[in-house]
Amino acid sequence: MSADAVKLMKQQVGKAAADRVQSGSIVGLGTGSTTAFAIQFLGDRIKSGELTNIKGIPTSFQASVLAKQYGIPLTTLDEIDHIDIAIDGADEVDPQKQLIKGGGAAHTREKVVDGLAELFIVVVDQSKLVSQLGSTFPVPVEVLPMAVTPVTRTLEKMGGQPELRMGIKKDGPVITDQGNMVLDVTFSNITNPAELEKVLNNIPGVLENGIFVDLADIILVGEIHDGQPTIREL
Repeated sequence: MSADAVKLMKQQVGKAAADRVQSGSIVGLGTGSTTAFAIQFLGDRIKSGELTNIKGIPTSFQASVLAKQYGIPLTTLDEIDHIDIAIDGADEVDPQKQLIKGGGAAHTREKVVDGLAELFIVVVDQSKLVSQLGSTFPVPVEVLPMAVTPVTRTLEKMGGQPELRMGIKKDGPVITDQGNMVLDVTFSNITNPAELEKVLNNIPGVLENGIFVDLADIILVGEIHDGQPTIREL
């Protein structure tokens, strides 16, 4: 699949999600390349006057910068009492609509925002669909810097293979928007994502992990058929 086809597919999925937002909504703005297109199309709809009275809740510094760039007014969780709709990507989606997220290290804020949303729309391309979580992507675990060594040992005892996420074009580890580090943990077989999510979050020093259980309402999947992008709902 050409890079242009992938980009077009991500644009179409982002647009399909942005089209579902109604005027007067508080919108959770996710993080990542596909969600970036949704943010852009939301901005277009606001600019054209088609969408009014929208407020965005960003899940990351990236989402916040994009929202400002595209003219989406932002608010905070302190100032609102609900979120109508959240749009976010995922790194893996299984047939039960369970997710692994956190490829962009924003999963902690994403879980807060996506979990509060009355409607959570996930935008992905077909490469993110898996039969079982953990088959192509490790589970990102956000850890307090002081606890990285003990948490690593605990994860190894659980049968995981943790790896400290290192920066690209930056020496040293990736630091999250909260000032923490990320361990990417490979598990050979995740049979019970809900149980694993709880167990991981109970390790002292772990802030949050990238397993999202029973949060996704709608999954929009971009696919390429005969060179043309199509979108289907899972």
